[in-house]
Amino acid sequence: MIDFGIDKLAVIGAVALIVIGPEKLPRVARTVGVMLGKAQRYVSQVQSEVNRSMELEELKKMKTGFEDAARTVQTSVNDSLSEAQQHLSDEGDAPQSFYNDLPHTTYVSHQSPVRKNWRLKRGATPLWYKQRAGVRRHVQSGAARVARFRPSGLR
Repeated sequence: MIDFGIDKLAVIGAVALIVIGPEKLPRVARTVGVMLGKAQRYVSQVQSEVNRSMELEELKKMKTGFEDAARTVQTSVNDSLSEAQQHLSDEGDAPQSFYNDLPHTTYVSHQSPVRKNWRLKRGATPLWYKQRAGVRRHVQSGAARVARFRPSGLR
């Protein structure tokens, strides 16, 4: 990149002052600053788009790698299952399944579902545990809470 030192900037400023003149120099400097800002924003946008596209390519490569690994695992599992089925069918008499011998019954519950009442559970908690855990035991209005915690000199 171009390296501008203080001495080079001073020379450029002096030449610009002589060529442009002192009346138009602030306006030209402002315009140059705006253009440089736009150029920097454009460069940063292009840079971020390039970074995003590179990350997208990396993610696609990872995705294909995972898909290939999943396919190889699936094929190995399917192969082992088919070998096991072939082995069982070669044995001759395949053993009857244990589940085929069980009677098929369906269980239906005629009770209503249990309703969990948190108030009952909270009431069953021992007082010493509530005090240690800092659970409020009494309902208190906002004004009563303010009055309770007000310093003693302001009462």
